[in-house]
Amino acid sequence: MTTRAWRHRPARPCRRELAGFAAVGLLAYAVDLALFTCLRGPAALDPLTAKTLSFVAACSVAYAGNALGTYRTTRAPGWRPYAVFFAVNLAGAAVQLLCLTVSHYGLGLTSQRADTVSGAVVGMALATILRFWGTRTWVFRAEGRSGSWTG
Repeated sequence: MTTRAWRHRPARPCRRELAGFAAVGLLAYAVDLALFTCLRGPAALDPLTAKTLSFVAACSVAYAGNALGTYRTTRAPGWRPYAVFFAVNLAGAAVQLLCLTVSHYGLGLTSQRADTVSGAVVGMALATILRFWGTRTWVFRAEGRSGSWTG
């Protein structure tokens, strides 16, 4: 394979795609955190209701950011892409909860620091990988690009 042919292979995501996905993710995280804080504080909602509402809002912001920015050339019409995006994000949330559950209840690491590391660091890292893969594979799949960056 020549060098020129190698450069045109679409198997790996480009830096621009990764940077766009990360920027949108940071914005969605900020929306989630700010809304959750407001709903728990001044609005005095219970934690599960507040987290559910902030999660849905953050998913909507992330979808809009990715659809209008990062993946604007590969957007499919209708509600299906949003529903799949939401499902991918639910799977990511489940990964974070699973990491926290295994650490806290399975391994007995019950300190606040251990919970933060397992849920917000390890869990978030694994969930972000899953979200990126799911978003580019199932939600914003480009023509001519294989389903995942692994080929």
